[in-house]
Amino acid sequence: MVLIDGCGCFFSWLLCCLLSLPMVVNGLGVNWGTQTSHPLRPISMVEMLKESGFQKVKLFDADERILNALKKTRFEVMVGIPNDMLATLSGSTRAAQEWVSKNVSAYVKDGVNIRYVAIGNEPFLPSFNGSFLKTTLPALENIQSSLVKAGLSNQIKVTIPLNANVYQSSTSFPSGGNFRSDIHDLMVSIVKFLSDNGGIFTVNIYPFISLYSDPNFPLEFAFFDSTSNPIDDGGTQYTSVFDANHDTLVHALQKNGYPNIPIIVGEIGWPTDGDMNANAINARKFNEGIVNRIISGKGTPLRPGPITAYLFSLIDEDEKSIQPGNFERHWGIYTYDGKPKYQLGIKSANTASLVPIKDITYLDKQWCVFKSGAKLNDPQVGPSVSYACAQADCTSLGYKTSCGDLDAQGNLSYAFNSYYQKNDQEPIACKFPGISELTDKDPSTETCKFEIMVDIDVDSAVRWNIFSIPTTLALSALITYTLTIM
Repeated sequence: MVLIDGCGCFFSWLLCCLLSLPMVVNGLGVNWGTQTSHPLRPISMVEMLKESGFQKVKLFDADERILNALKKTRFEVMVGIPNDMLATLSGSTRAAQEWVSKNVSAYVKDGVNIRYVAIGNEPFLPSFNGSFLKTTLPALENIQSSLVKAGLSNQIKVTIPLNANVYQSSTSFPSGGNFRSDIHDLMVSIVKFLSDNGGIFTVNIYPFISLYSDPNFPLEFAFFDSTSNPIDDGGTQYTSVFDANHDTLVHALQKNGYPNIPIIVGEIGWPTDGDMNANAINARKFNEGIVNRIISGKGTPLRPGPITAYLFSLIDEDEKSIQPGNFERHWGIYTYDGKPKYQLGIKSANTASLVPIKDITYLDKQWCVFKSGAKLNDPQVGPSVSYACAQADCTSLGYKTSCGDLDAQGNLSYAFNSYYQKNDQEPIACKFPGISELTDKDPSTETCKFEIMVDIDVDSAVRWNIFSIPTTLALSALITYTLTIM
């Protein structure tokens, strides 16, 4: 073929035009959580996702603003049902029908491409103490029957996002995989129902947690395609904990008579702060591994075909519980204000594609810091920093975290500023008695960012129902009371 000016003939022109079109990775999605004190505009986030090359999003509930922003877009959507709704939906077919009508049918009619409904989220975690053992399957059954009644069961499939701890290996090898003994029969019933109704098995796999839970866990095995010390399982070689974990599930399904049920990875990712192994370098390495695996269509030894996976997560969420660890608020591939933390080749391997959100406005460039000349042994210091961290977010402070290089004054300044920014720079939020002051000089260091919050309107914050600011009088009284008694 002879090219003239790059696109001389018709076929060359067509090829050039095709190559210039945005490419997407078919099997890659992202989890969109909303546990943040300063939510970004969903319509802007949708545009950001579109330009970055994503085509699937997974929601943890049926958020009205997000679903409205997804109308008439190409995104495939998984809508979630929170665990606290399972009891209601399991006990009433009418409640299930009403939920489907309001949160699925109505949006499908308006052009939202809903493909899955997720019933609960990791409902069988041991920390839930069996709270959802009796309600998850009935809720699944009622939602499925409601989708059938609505005429949507052919295009929308049901699933239950499950933590990987619902299965285990009796031999420490994938081939020993089976469902956890205390929920074995329930899991088989769920898998049978999913299989009978064209549903999918959704599993959340977190190699980072393996590393976090066991300091002796080999670091390289947490990533993809390690060349050192592979696991040999009867002749099958495993070079990553992801492959081994995934295929432990495959063995569990095979042993219980369901070798071919589709599997998707509902959550997978790596945090960037809050732990010594949680940083942008490791997060990029891990997420590049899963993205490249999806692009290649390689799969795992027992499921060699293409993988569908949803990265966890879209943005950092400062309202998440830190009971599992301080890293919980730092899973985002984007910062809380929609800036990429690192680049990923979402559109094609090794090609940067993440773009920042547009049209962001921030509060004033001012910070609340530890007062110059104040004493560290001031009796107000202890209770003040305790209160600030309890109400805001100090998870970037700690051993080998992004702000681990701060001195004592820096730690106090970080805590005070976090509280001040979270309260939208309300003047009373920088009134820690005699030990805080405002500054227009950015106290950030090379590794530690002292944030300035995005500016959101009051109506938006109320609609999202994430964080409400007490009145100035109440806030003042609360600070005074707390600092007096502690």
